[in-house]
Amino acid sequence: MAQKKKVVARVFRQDEIATDIYDMWIETDLAKDAKPGQFISVYPKNQATLLPRPISICEVNEEKTMLRIVYRVAGQGTAEFSGYHTGGDITILGTLGNGFALDKADGKRVFLMGGGIDIPPMLQLAKELKARGKAQSISAILGYRNELFLQEDFKPFADLYAATEDGSFGSKGTVMDAIRDNGLEGDIIMACGPMPMLRAIKKFAEDNGMEAYISLEERMACGVGACLGCVCTTKEVDHHSHVKNARICTDGPVYDAKEVMI
Repeated sequence: MAQKKKVVARVFRQDEIATDIYDMWIETDLAKDAKPGQFISVYPKNQATLLPRPISICEVNEEKTMLRIVYRVAGQGTAEFSGYHTGGDITILGTLGNGFALDKADGKRVFLMGGGIDIPPMLQLAKELKARGKAQSISAILGYRNELFLQEDFKPFADLYAATEDGSFGSKGTVMDAIRDNGLEGDIIMACGPMPMLRAIKKFAEDNGMEAYISLEERMACGVGACLGCVCTTKEVDHHSHVKNARICTDGPVYDAKEVMI
């Protein structure tokens, strides 16, 4: 795994693509080593805002010179980021986390599942699985409250299915409703989303004999495994803490669903 680095990068472009959801491209050498499912920590300039914000990598450009992040304004730090403009500096630490293992999908019918602001990290995964060309099929199953974003970005790389809470697009309900409504069948799930969604996916995978790899989203402080502020309960004893937990920022964020207690 490449050594993580703290660097001052450059904002290439930023747009608001839905209400309070921002799409930023960042010019940085960290793009060379980025893997689907990894994240970066973004440091606010405001000294009163001490901790960096972990944000998933949405996409890497073909030349591997830029990273794309898509995030929701949720507090002071992300509100500051939303005001950044082309040419401005942005301090980031990366690349962090383990990411998804592409070879797990070889020869299989793949469900890529994302919910809300946890949809973005599934896009680079869809791109790389499509380019790898070894999956039997790739279905992107995306869940929204009501306002859509990124759905058009997925279409070149996967068969797109969606669910909205109000039924305005796709199935009415959740990603699980979209699977049922469309009669979808698969062999492996790769997912990122809120905990209720991941619990439903874990149970669905168990009931249907599917593999499932889930990316756990958690508030993080240090992002490098030192503070133990983002642990999850596991079946096995962790070699670092000697109890049944794992540090999401370093051991994860992607886990075999069978190995975590959620």
